[in-house]
Parts: sequence; C-alpha cells; structure tokens
Amino acid sequence: MALALATTTPGEPEIFASLQGEGPSQGRPSTFIRLSRCNLACQWCDTAYTWRFTGDNRPHRDGTAFDRTANQLMMAEDKAAERILALGQDRLVITGGEPLLQAAALARMLGHLPTMHVEIETNGTVAPSPALDAMVQQYNVSPKLAHSGNPTDLALIPERLAEWAQNPRAFFKFVIATPDDMAEVLALQERYAIPGDRIFLMPEGTASAILRERQVWLSDLCMRHGFRMSDRLHIHLYGDTRGT
Repeated sequence: MALALATTTPGEPEIFASLQGEGPSQGRPSTFIRLSRCNLACQWCDTAYTWRFTGDNRPHRDGTAFDRTANQLMMAEDKAAERILALGQDRLVITGGEPLLQAAALARMLGHLPTMHVEIETNGTVAPSPALDAMVQQYNVSPKLAHSGNPTDLALIPERLAEWAQNPRAFFKFVIATPDDMAEVLALQERYAIPGDRIFLMPEGTASAILRERQVWLSDLCMRHGFRMSDRLHIHLYGDTRGT
C-alpha cells in the first residue's frame, strides 16, 4: 500500500511546512503533501512535473517533459504520515496533481493523523470516497476554465460541480488570466447556484510582477460581483519553486 508522491529532488518526497498561499486558508501555517498524477492537463500548470512525464504528449505551454523516476516516488502511507507529523503543524494541505485519484491510500494515511485539520486541493472532477470524505474539513475546488486548454467534458463535469456547490466545506477557486474569463465563472455560478461567498478569483501567473498587475483589475471584478480575491502568497515569498 503506497502513495505516488511528487519530489522536490530525486528521491525526496514533496512534504514540507509553509504558509498556505491561496484560497480561504491563505497565510495559515500548514504542512503540505504533493501527490503525483493528474487526470487533466492545464497548459499553464505550474506543477507539470506531477504528470507530464516523458511520453505524455498532453499540451503544456513550455513543452517540458519530466523523467518519471526523478519526479515521482512511491511511499507507504504510514511513512508519509510520520513525515507529516515530524513537521509539527496541526493543518494538512493535500495537493497535486489531482489528490482524489488516490483517495483510498489517502484515507489510510489520514488514519494515522486523526487530529489534523485536513484540506484537499482538487480540480473538482473526482468525487471523494466516503472513507476519505469523513476525514476532510475543507475542499479547495478549482474548476478549470477554457483557457486551461482542457476539453469541457473532461474539466467541467455537471454532477460533480453540482455536488461541490451543495457542499458547505467546498470553496471554489477560479484561475483568471484575463477579464474575459469572468463570463465562464458567472455562468457556472448561475447554473450550479454556487454561493458568492464561497467563490475566490485568483490571478494566473508564476511571477510576482504578473500577479500584482492582474490583481489590479481582478480586485475590481471581485468588488463588482461580490467574490473574494485570492493571492498566490508563496510566489511572492519564494518564487515558483518546489517545496514552498
């Protein structure tokens, strides 16, 4: 029994302590575990090393292919839990990749971490298993809009979005590249009756200057529509680097 994890360097799992950089828990000290594998392929993905391995021709804007052996490792669930506990935080953020692809293994890992506050970052296309769901306090759901490059029928699954919209533990975080993306967000909000106070708009970008530039007009859109704005705090603090 094991989890497929991303790595910071070959052979070193991406399990680390940092401030949560995005969404409703922004600024909170947390432990992170980054899983490998994803069922989508965002062309601007900043963690393509979790899925775009050599031989995977799904599109990405920089075209880089990563060696699977150097960028993915298998770790027993109890050993991953030991690493998490050793970092001394009471909040765990499970990210990826798409973590819910490994729901059964995650539930077994969380069985070793019964007192931690758990939040999962997901693209919203996969339903959590009942065993895992019972251990999760918060979901950060990031449905992928058209500019991600994913086919709509894969990225925006109606029954999944309807279930997330009805789940009070689920917060929606939309990545916004241009003001034109708002039409999609508003259409999804209306179709699935997503409460406005659970919607975050976050600028797309992996450089602090780009994020700041986009936040100027994004803040106006948040004010106009009653949504919350998410920064990418870790980019400003550490740059676009692994393990931060």
